[in-house]
Parts: sequence; structure tokens; C-alpha cells
Amino acid sequence: MPSDIGVPTSLAAVDGPLPPQQADAVRALHHAAARHDRVPPLSEQPLLWLSDDEAPVVHLLASLGPEQDAAAPAGTDAPLVGYAQLDVGSSTTVRAELVVDPAHRRRGVARALLARAAQEAERVPGRRLQVWAHGDLPAARATAKAVGMVVVRELLRMAVDVTEHPPAPARLPQGVEVRAFVPGQDEEAWRRVNARAFAHHPEQGRMTSADLRAREAEPWFDPAGFLLAERDGRLLGSVWTKVHPPGDAPDGAPGEEVGEIYVVGVDPLAQGLGMGRALTSLGLAHLRDRGLRTVILYTGAENAVAVHTYERAGFTRTAVDVMFGPPAAGSPPHGTPLVQVNEHDTTSSPDDATMGT
Repeated sequence: MPSDIGVPTSLAAVDGPLPPQQADAVRALHHAAARHDRVPPLSEQPLLWLSDDEAPVVHLLASLGPEQDAAAPAGTDAPLVGYAQLDVGSSTTVRAELVVDPAHRRRGVARALLARAAQEAERVPGRRLQVWAHGDLPAARATAKAVGMVVVRELLRMAVDVTEHPPAPARLPQGVEVRAFVPGQDEEAWRRVNARAFAHHPEQGRMTSADLRAREAEPWFDPAGFLLAERDGRLLGSVWTKVHPPGDAPDGAPGEEVGEIYVVGVDPLAQGLGMGRALTSLGLAHLRDRGLRTVILYTGAENAVAVHTYERAGFTRTAVDVMFGPPAAGSPPHGTPLVQVNEHDTTSSPDDATMGT
């Protein structure tokens, strides 16, 4: 969310999936901003939702110039210079991510997108607008300040070299067995446990079958790195890992693949048994055994217990994403961390995602 000055911007709002040409234009804009800022402006979920006909989103497409006819969305008659995706699936909060073309910054594009997003939020009385900014870039801070938004949450990315800090042995409760996820068989059982484990989490807890299928269709998906922990055939928890390819790998050296502890979830009925810690160790071991050196994860900065636990395991802080919102929802940072650890159990609870530059 770069800082900008005021220049008329034409906006079009689109409900439902974007046509292929517009979705491709958004992806191209995303990649251009990522190359410029060295930080991807949109997280995984918005990119997957570009063409998802079940996604609870509104797409805002911005072009410079005179107002266009409502039947001709911005980006058709003029180049796309800005984009925002609004998650409107909650009655209390609209969460947004946005990106502006580096060649068209400081022209009012970000402010126009934010103003339109605020109007969308206000359609439901009392609903708040919250906007993620990847990388906590100074331009995003400046624009947020200019529109009266403050930091309401910080999300840390942490990394570890598993060759220097090997994962601790996994100590599973008695009778618990671990196996790989089987596509076409395990989706619904996993979704039920995921919903219970993340009932408090506004994004991860409402993952749909379509969301899961979309991830299974991604090139990085590997069922061998999606481990399920069961007792007597009942799913108790899971660890889902991800491998970022060279060139798309945060915190990796040039040409290096980087692993990620993507999602760890434990059924509330199985918490207190140390399952989260054991599953995290299994995920780290799996990625190490694949020959990877660097592994990352995400956790909320407000979760001091989690941060301390990972630092003791060799993880260091490498990046931060921030969420901006109304001042009334401000300091101290609040929200549900991606990886949650409490004093009774180490329960990794990842997935969230992301106000882009």
C-alpha cells in the first residue's frame, strides 16, 4: 500500500470470479510489484480466489482516467494500475489486500482503493475494514497514517537452518500413529478437525472444500508432506508442509528450495497432550529429510510464548507483515496467530495470510 497523492482513478467492483483475462492482469500486476518491492503484495489466498466462484470476495480494479461504463470493468479499456480484494465473508470485518503498479504510485490509486473498500465495509453497520501489508514497507505505513489507520496486528515470519538446529525427536502420545494424507479420501475428516482446531481463527477456520481442492491442485502440493496423526482410526491432528521452489523462496539463498510449516492443527479434544510440538517436529524432520536446509513458519507477534518457543528451537525473525485497521482496534496488536503455542501444549495453528504494496 504505497503512499500517493490525489489523481482521479476509475474503479470497477466485481463480485464473483474474475474473467481469465482480468485474473491474468492481476497476477501480472502482483508479480511486477513483487519484483519491484522484493515482497509479494498479495498472499496465497487472494491469488487462489481470483477465479474461485465460491469465494466470498469483492474485486476492485483500478485504472487511471475518466469514469468508465459499469459494464466495462477497469482494466479492459485501460491498463490495470491497482487491485484490491475484499474478503466479505464476515459480518464484523472486511479484510483486504491490495497492490498498486510501481509505475503508477503516488497518484491516488491506493487511497481510491481504500476509500472504496471502506464503503464496502460500511454496507453492514459496525463492520470494520482491516488491511494487510506485506513486508511492513514505509510507503504502506505512510498511506495508512494518511487515511487514519493504525497497526492492529503483526505477523512474524521466522526461519531456521535445520542442519544447524535439527528438530527435536517427536514424542507422540501412546497409541497415536502417523501416516500421509490420501487425496480423495481424507479431505472431509481433515476439514472437520481443521474447523474445530481453528474455530477462533477468521481465515483458516472457514476453509472450504473448494479452498482445499485449490491447494491440492497447486504445483507445490505433496501428500507425502501432509501428515495425519490418528488414534484408533480417529484423526487427532495434522502437520502440512510446503516447499517453495527456487526463485520463489523466502529467506533462501539463490537457487535454494525453502520448506514451510504451512498448517499445524490439533483437535481441541486432543490438546494438552503435546501433539502440536510433536507434529511440528515431524514436519521439520520431513523437510530436512527432503534435503532442505531452511524452513520458515509464521506466528503472531503478540504470542510471546510461541515466539519464545521457536527462538529456543533456533528460529530467528526474518520479516513482518502488519495489519492496519481503525484506531479503536489498535494497540496492543491483537488477533489469532498462525502458529499458536500455549503453556499447556505446543499447538501450531497456522494459516493466514495477508495490505500489499
